[in-house]
Amino acid sequence: MMGKEEKTGKAVLIYDGNCPVCKKTVEWIKKKEYKDSFEMLPCKSEELRRRFPFIEQAVCMQAMQLILPDGQVLSGEKAFPEILKRLKRYGPAADLFKLPGSEILASSFYRWFADNRYHIASVLFPEKTNKKDRERK
Repeated sequence: MMGKEEKTGKAVLIYDGNCPVCKKTVEWIKKKEYKDSFEMLPCKSEELRRRFPFIEQAVCMQAMQLILPDGQVLSGEKAFPEILKRLKRYGPAADLFKLPGSEILASSFYRWFADNRYHIASVLFPEKTNKKDRERK
């Protein structure tokens, strides 16, 4: 279901725009992508609500969502192979997700990572996390 979205050939990656790890990952993808492979939208953006009203905020805060040009929506670890295919030099890595057992491993790792992303961010980016914590007080 595409809503009112035009098919541009770009995949739309929906991510937690408040998460430092998610934002760094989006920056990395932008540097590695084939030209015009992705459009990035934060989960809580008004543009997301307007263009993709069928994407529930609670769902996209639990896992990244990737909307393919044909309208198919891939959630969490199921989006990895499609993301890799659109990155320079990383396409062959998408085949790793075809190996026996890879779905179970990817699902388990993704769920753990997604559930702990803010803690992971505080370890990886303490200066940004601590600054936000000081601003809240």
